[in-house]
Amino acid sequence: MKILALEAESPGIEKGRFKPFLKEEALKIWELYQNGTLRELYFSAEADSAILILECSSIQEAESVLSVLPLVRENLISFQLIALKPYPGFKRLFEEEAFKA
Repeated sequence: MKILALEAESPGIEKGRFKPFLKEEALKIWELYQNGTLRELYFSAEADSAILILECSSIQEAESVLSVLPLVRENLISFQLIALKPYPGFKRLFEEEAFKA
């Protein structure tokens, strides 16, 4: 199952608190990418926040996977997780009624 993960910084955290963990964070992200759990990684053009697409069996698995990230572990960031499913609308193109005019 694809999981969309939207990162948010914890309120009231000074930017300097992030720095000691950024290299380890990048390493963990690289490991997740290499093992296929992290499929895509972006930053929002409007906000300095990460947007991840994970491949996990459930929201609970995604929570577990993300909990190993240093910035999550240190409560500097959190993720809103959204389970995704394929868009079903294309089937309308192939329904019998679509060919009747």
